[in-house]
Amino acid sequence: MSHDHQHHHAPVITNVSRTFVIGIILNGLFVLVEFVMGLHTNSMALLSDAGHNLSDVASLALALFALQISKSKATQKFTYGYHKSTILASLVNAVILLIAVGSIGWESIQRFIHPVVTQGKIISIVAAIGIVINTISALLFFRDRKTDINVRGAYLHLAVDALVSVGVVMAGVIITYTGLTWIDPAISLIIMAVVIVSTWQLLAESLRLTLDAVPENIDMEKVTAAIANTAGVKSVHHIHIWAMSTTKNAMTAHLLLDDNLAGKQIAGLKDGLKHKLEHLNIQHTTLETEWVKCHDDKCGDEGQV
Repeated sequence: MSHDHQHHHAPVITNVSRTFVIGIILNGLFVLVEFVMGLHTNSMALLSDAGHNLSDVASLALALFALQISKSKATQKFTYGYHKSTILASLVNAVILLIAVGSIGWESIQRFIHPVVTQGKIISIVAAIGIVINTISALLFFRDRKTDINVRGAYLHLAVDALVSVGVVMAGVIITYTGLTWIDPAISLIIMAVVIVSTWQLLAESLRLTLDAVPENIDMEKVTAAIANTAGVKSVHHIHIWAMSTTKNAMTAHLLLDDNLAGKQIAGLKDGLKHKLEHLNIQHTTLETEWVKCHDDKCGDEGQV
């Protein structure tokens, strides 16, 4: 029995490390400004948005760390390297955001019970700065957003932050002209709802990948059809597809071959299949070839190669 392994290049993410660093610096500075002004104006909207943005900075830093460590070479104990760290990072980021949402909701309810006077004009000015910062940061990730779940998560959260800042600007304007203090915590609750909606998909996909489910960018029917329609292949079974990282997918499968295939023909068949599967988003393939169909992963040596 022999197992054939081949690695292919995953989709290239250009300058992503620099993009994360720029995003971390821009948003880190804004968090500081927003937090100070939130305390100065007693604005729950600003403080909750600052807390949300701080969680985004932590998420960006964690994603950057995971992307860097995933480039480390494989070892005898970690034979796949540290690719999986990118998936764990996306899961942790989603959890961090949900924890931030919980704290925002709790404090907002307290502000409804005990209203606090805020300065609407300053709130609007600070939030307007946030719109600019978050929009610029989101655009940095726009090009590579479809390539990696961590990059997509960064893009979505920063884009949502820009929209949230628009809401905070509106709250500041309303407070300035009406003096309605309940507007401030109300906007915070809206922020909470928006963050939950934007985070849920990231959380769900991260959990799926952590549990080795078939990645969303893989169409199992197309993969099975591509293999089954290959000349020399009678059928395919025991297909397993999972994510090695947020950009690399792996697959193992058993192929039932025609009886007249041997030697170089089998090698050529495997090479052709791997090239075909690479175009279906599978970068690492292990193929086991058989002439007698195996059941429950058990087969005589004469039936495998």
